[in-house]
Amino acid sequence: MKKNAKKISTEAKMSRRNFIGGAAASAFVFTIMKPSLVVGSEANSKVEVGIIGLGWRGSWLGDLIVNHGGYKIVAVADYFDEVVQAAGDKFGVPKEKRFSGLSGYKKLIESGVDAVFHETPPYCFPDHVKTSVDASRHVYLAKPLGCDVPGCLSIEESAKKAKENKKVFLVDFQTRTDPFYIEGIKRVQNGDIGKPVLLNSIYTDEGFEDPPKTKSIESRLRFLRWVNDNDLGGGYLVNAGIHAVDVALWIAGGRPVSATGSSRIAVEKPNGDSHRVFSLTYEFANGLVLNHWGEHINNRMGFTSQCFAYCQDGFLETQYTGQVKMLGNKTGYGGGNVGDLYRKGAERNIETFHKSIMNGDFSNPTVEPSVNSTLTTILGREAAVRNTKLTLEEVLKENKKLKVDFTGLKE
Repeated sequence: MKKNAKKISTEAKMSRRNFIGGAAASAFVFTIMKPSLVVGSEANSKVEVGIIGLGWRGSWLGDLIVNHGGYKIVAVADYFDEVVQAAGDKFGVPKEKRFSGLSGYKKLIESGVDAVFHETPPYCFPDHVKTSVDASRHVYLAKPLGCDVPGCLSIEESAKKAKENKKVFLVDFQTRTDPFYIEGIKRVQNGDIGKPVLLNSIYTDEGFEDPPKTKSIESRLRFLRWVNDNDLGGGYLVNAGIHAVDVALWIAGGRPVSATGSSRIAVEKPNGDSHRVFSLTYEFANGLVLNHWGEHINNRMGFTSQCFAYCQDGFLETQYTGQVKMLGNKTGYGGGNVGDLYRKGAERNIETFHKSIMNGDFSNPTVEPSVNSTLTTILGREAAVRNTKLTLEEVLKENKKLKVDFTGLKE
């Protein structure tokens, strides 16, 4: 069992570490759908898609999109032309539908796609998503929703507009698709083991390479280096720790009102500004407490993403690469081993996205919890870096924007 668990953990870790691989500042995935598909008059037609961001995660997701059978990739975009060409060859995309540079995403959207898969560094999301929604495209979006409060609120506004325009908007968190997570958390929320009194979320993994910076940020746009930079990727808590925090908020049923914490960069000669060690205490309006800690040091600890809910009459355990179970004084839930959630969660989200488009379901239930999780991790990052207590109200009012320097990048 330990050997298998280690294998699963390693696979999950490698998946995250290679997230963008050769990828992209401005890469795009788009899903296109013919107008006739929207009304369901051509049941056998495929949803045509485009992809923005074709590093490891984007290209890998493209394989799942193709394997689904209900899509056709017809356009690709990435900041790096060599990445675009490789993806275009892989997915059989016409030369004229391959776009690179900072403005490539606009050309992809203008090319006539109906939906977009966004797999770029998160700093791109607010502008890219707004452009997609303004052009009346369906949106499939990675997490986090942005690197700062203005970016996250921009996504929230775009999602609202998408719903009004009867477009599907899905955020790709894997845990919320898993049947063991869904059943276990439902039982807690139904009161099977009493009221939750304490939540504990943990996220650990090794850090990404963080080489010296060059004259432009181009060198930071590959190989997940951008996670080291708060302005490009949101930093380790917002980009990675969000997975565990999101499960805690799912259990809590909302977002906290305040956070207190400490954090450190904790590595020698860092080049990015993201802290890598976090210890946080979140408080909710109803008195519930969430303790979150995480570390991203190359110390062989490996990948862990888990959350425990301690309730008045029992507890719930959830693990991204392990078991979900609930033990109580009067009842319990055996749950089971999650297994390959990284892939299965993405496959389920791709299926849900397709089904929602075909059925005209624009309820878009993943938006609100994803906004809450992104804002909560931004709150935690700010409280920890400042080594103080901050309320979410204060952080929202502050509305601090992280500026990205595009000097020297090609349009």
